[in-house]
Amino acid sequence: MVESALNEAVAQIERAKAAVSPVVHSFFDEPTNTATYVVWDPATRKAAIVDSVLNFDAAAGRTNTASADAVIAYVREHGLSVDWLLETHAHADHLSAAPYLQKALGGQLAIGRDIIRVQNVFGKIFNAGTDFERDGSEFDHLFDDGDRFTIGDIEAIALHVPGHTPADMAYVIGDAVFTGDTLFMPDYGTARADFPGGDARQLFRSIRRLMQLPDETRLFLCHDYKAAGRDRYVWETTVGAQRVGNVHVHEGVDEDNFVAMRTSRDATLSMPKLILPSVQVNMRGGHLPEPEVNGTRYLKIPLDTL
Repeated sequence: MVESALNEAVAQIERAKAAVSPVVHSFFDEPTNTATYVVWDPATRKAAIVDSVLNFDAAAGRTNTASADAVIAYVREHGLSVDWLLETHAHADHLSAAPYLQKALGGQLAIGRDIIRVQNVFGKIFNAGTDFERDGSEFDHLFDDGDRFTIGDIEAIALHVPGHTPADMAYVIGDAVFTGDTLFMPDYGTARADFPGGDARQLFRSIRRLMQLPDETRLFLCHDYKAAGRDRYVWETTVGAQRVGNVHVHEGVDEDNFVAMRTSRDATLSMPKLILPSVQVNMRGGHLPEPEVNGTRYLKIPLDTL
């Protein structure tokens, strides 16, 4: 199934080059270094929204919808109809705005099927209780590797790319690929693999899989942090640029060496600032926990005391 899905993705990209490419418009949220995308078919004006952001002030415990409202304004300005709200994984660095966008614009909320593994792990960590279903039912659709879908007349396929988390998916839409956190810009490297269920060896193999796509394939990344010596944010690259120039995983890098580098590097990293609220919300498909008896919603902080 793995090679079959990859071969289908390659064939789809080749077909897309002779047809109409999807329009991709990005929104960059600098506080979380996150790129959100609206990708749409110019013939039918059908669209998908990938990796949306709900703004969150952690100190105040307050959300706002400025980033999501900009997406809504763009969709309405261009007369688009949203079919899909796609999450590449359960993010640990920002809250998803998918439910808010869905209420305003419609569309099916989708993620990879292995979100169920993530829900089981973090449901226990946050003591979510029996009211939190750990079966993916917070989402409208769960993708398996190789699942095909469409955005208007544009073909799309979901590829499972675990490693950063067990549930990471890359979405190949026409000739464009939305990689989530699997890859960063070539001058910055690769994502960490030390979250629960993460695996540096799986990450290497997932990246090598993506690098088998045609060189000219457009890659749209979920984050950018401005590599040393670069003074602007960038979040679009190509398979060829990654294959030749990625500082962590360019062609010729050995799997064992990558795993050693990634493991050593991850040991020096602090946890993302918004990991506790983000995971609690995103494992629920972007929904906040249910209100308690006083009508207030609470996010939990597990304590590891001496």
